[in-house]
Amino acid sequence: MGLAALYLAVRTYLPFVFNPEELRLVVQRFGVIAPVVYVAAHTIQVVVMAIPGYAMAVVGGILFGPFFGTVYTMIGVTVGSAVAFLIARTYGRPVVERLIHEDALEKFDEFSQKAGLPGLFLFVLIPVLPEDVISFVAGLSHFRLSVFVAVVFLGRLPAAAVAVLAGDGIAASQFLEAGLWMSSLVFASIGTYYYREEIFEQISAF
Repeated sequence: MGLAALYLAVRTYLPFVFNPEELRLVVQRFGVIAPVVYVAAHTIQVVVMAIPGYAMAVVGGILFGPFFGTVYTMIGVTVGSAVAFLIARTYGRPVVERLIHEDALEKFDEFSQKAGLPGLFLFVLIPVLPEDVISFVAGLSHFRLSVFVAVVFLGRLPAAAVAVLAGDGIAASQFLEAGLWMSSLVFASIGTYYYREEIFEQISAF
């Protein structure tokens, strides 16, 4: 009920969080504190599953450029993932089951027990898997918060940086460049998912 109330509250009072273009315009109005607003919006996005995280990263690239866009995006991703993780860890499986199908939970449970930390890193590394789902499910696992936060930061950084670069290209009217960055992100998503078994074997070897 608490998560449902949070979702409805964000929908009612912060509707711009659900629309990347409106979010960009709102954040711009805050001037010098725009980075704080962006990080807060990105954190909320992860917890309430508002819009795709990489759409937020593109907005970050448009607003703040490649370096600070990546920094602010990763802060939002990491903090939001940690909050979702702690919600699951605190309130347990019944709350998570309202958000994620039970079959998916069981598959993750089985996979995490077999694969351990390399398996978690693989889940985080695949761009098409949303931060919210990974974070809520990981909160039910045996992983410590500190370990999870480190894995999220390292695993999400490459794809987030690419999405930010695409946003920076859009801001500079370099649409071909932006399209190439986005295409590389799409192909990376498909590739990491398709070759997930081979990637897992390589990660496990370390």
